[in-house]
Formats: sequence, C-alpha cells, structure tokens
Amino acid sequence: MSSMPFVPQTAISLEAGRWHINRTLTHLGTPSEGLLMNVRMVNAAFEDLRRPEIIPDEITGRFLARLPEYVASGVQAFTIGLQGGYPGYKEALNSAFEADGSLRASYLERVGRIIEACDRLGAAIILGCYYQLQTNILKDEAAVCNGVFQVVGWLSQRGYTNVVLEVANEFGQDGFAHSILRDAAGVAELIHLAKRESPGLLVSASRQGELEDTPQVWQASDLILVHLNRVPLDEYPERLAALKKHGKPVVCSEDRKIGIEGAQAAAVCVENGCSWGLNVRDVNQYNPPFRFEGAGDDPVVYASLRKLTGVL
Repeated sequence: MSSMPFVPQTAISLEAGRWHINRTLTHLGTPSEGLLMNVRMVNAAFEDLRRPEIIPDEITGRFLARLPEYVASGVQAFTIGLQGGYPGYKEALNSAFEADGSLRASYLERVGRIIEACDRLGAAIILGCYYQLQTNILKDEAAVCNGVFQVVGWLSQRGYTNVVLEVANEFGQDGFAHSILRDAAGVAELIHLAKRESPGLLVSASRQGELEDTPQVWQASDLILVHLNRVPLDEYPERLAALKKHGKPVVCSEDRKIGIEGAQAAAVCVENGCSWGLNVRDVNQYNPPFRFEGAGDDPVVYASLRKLTGVL
C-alpha cells in the first residue's frame, strides 16, 4: 500500500435492491444492469506459514498485474478471503487472524493492496472473514466476535468504501471450530455485530449447501450470498426465485461451472436477476502459487461475461 493517505474513488451501494458504483447502476444499459458480476479470488492474498517456499507477495503481485484485464472483461467485484479458501490440501496455515481475533499487519497489507487497486479501477471487493478449515486458530467464540469487530474497524479506519463483508464462507460446516459459525443464530449475531459497528457497511454470509434457505441470516443480511457449484442449471430459476422472496438481492459468489456450462450459468443467473460469480478453482484457487491469466483463465466464460456486461 502507498504511504500516502488513501482517498477512496469507488463506493458500492444498494439502492432499491440494485447494485450501484458511485451512485450509478452497475453494467448500465446491458443485460447485467444492476447486478454484481464477480469472480472468486479468495487466495489472492494467500500464505501458508507451514510452507515458507510459497511467497505471498508474489501471489498477490501476479494477481494485481492481471487485475485490469479482469475488470476490462466485465468483472465488477472480486471475492477475497482473510482466511482464503481451500488450496487443494488441508494442512495450510493461512489466516489474517491471531488467536484472540486481532489482525496480522502483514496479511492486511496484501489485502489492502488488492482493495485499493480495485478501488482505482472502479471495482468492488467481497471480503470474507472466516473459512472453515482455518478457524481453529481462534481460541474461542469471543475471539471470533473480536475478529469481526477488528475487521470492521480496519475497513472503517482505512476509509474503504468498495467493500462488501462476508462474515463466514459456507457457515454451518463441521469444519468450523466454533458453534457460533455452525448455526444460523450465531452467524446472524456476527452480522448484527458488524452492522452495529459500521451501519453503512453491506454485510452477509454464505451458507453450506447451495441455495439452502436460512431466513434468520437473510433477515440480518443486506444481501443473500449463495453458491451454485453443484446446482443443476435447470434448477436455477425456481430456486433463485424462492430466495428472492426475502426481498434482498441475490449474489452467487461461487459457481465452479466452466467453459460452455459456465457461460450458460452466467446467462441463466442474469436472466433471473441474480448476480453471478465464477470460480475457476483449478486455476485461481488450487495448488499454490496459483495462476492468474486474466480472460485466459476461461476464455469461453469471459467472452460470455463481456457480452452480458456490454464490454465487447
């Protein structure tokens, strides 16, 4: 990050359930108008303290080098994780949090570089706090709550206005070490905590089990975050419609369908008023140091995104 004071250029907001950047509808005048087309890059700030041969700054640097190409291909937001995501093996130690929920400066430096680079390009970040395989680093539920408190404070102190907060990625999984992250009431509590500390911050969580309805969390959230990895394409319309009845915008932040099927998934989501998120996990998320090749990650899907967002 620059030593100069940060002055935000990009603000994300929801108005009447539609996404805006700097008070202008996203993807204005295109099939994706008012939606938030995104890509899962949860390991762009990855480290593994058990594998010193992996150089975190190099991973972040290579992602940032390709960032303009992703944005130019119609991507308006990127999902980044403070505990990353599954890197293809279970032994990784990858966390921005200390045992008491305090934050590690070296990790935040990389995340801050990503947030600020997106800010300069008019793009947003969906920032995830907790990932199931990493939460055992936190000593207890008080530390989990403190972690959310610390993240919200850091975002506020830095002045970031292009961030949507995801308190937990696929909450409910047995891999979460604390009950507060395994049940809807606990996750709703964390969302309320974040909203109390920063009322203007948009906050949600994604659920284990694609498209499972968890009204307690959706009521607390500003948006409904879903994953579509294993959902058949022909089930999208009915199941997305059921979620939209909660009156919140629906954002898919993870769909691992690629190639022609991925292009179709993006189109079906847009047709049904749902923001869509690509996850090219075998390229961007598995097997560090990962690959970031811009539209070359999946030329078919990125061609579809360009068409859907009007940047052909």
